[in-house]
Amino acid sequence: MRTLREQVTGITDTALTAADGLLIAADTADSIDPEALAALAAAGLGLARRTAEATDRGTLRQTVTYGSHGCAATYAVGDTALMVVLGDEGMDVDRLHLAARPTLDRIESILTEKAPEGV
Repeated sequence: MRTLREQVTGITDTALTAADGLLIAADTADSIDPEALAALAAAGLGLARRTAEATDRGTLRQTVTYGSHGCAATYAVGDTALMVVLGDEGMDVDRLHLAARPTLDRIESILTEKAPEGV
């Protein structure tokens, strides 16, 4: 997630959470409660997944919420996790979407690696 922050100007905070909302890792400002962010992002992603399914839109990839001071992008990481990225008003969301894909693929590969047999 650090590399993503270096690639996209305007990212202010990032977090990785399990699909159930349990925080895995976070790089957030002191003003952001990372556990609350994780829980809210997981709930929002769950609703968006159901909406995509109910409307036959396919597998959900991401959601973006725009506010008056920036935006929050939430990305599905397989079925088990999600990454949330907060950005200020200057963040290029299209650039974020492009730059996020390798990060998401790497996170998914880490989360799905199996321990060697006998361990």
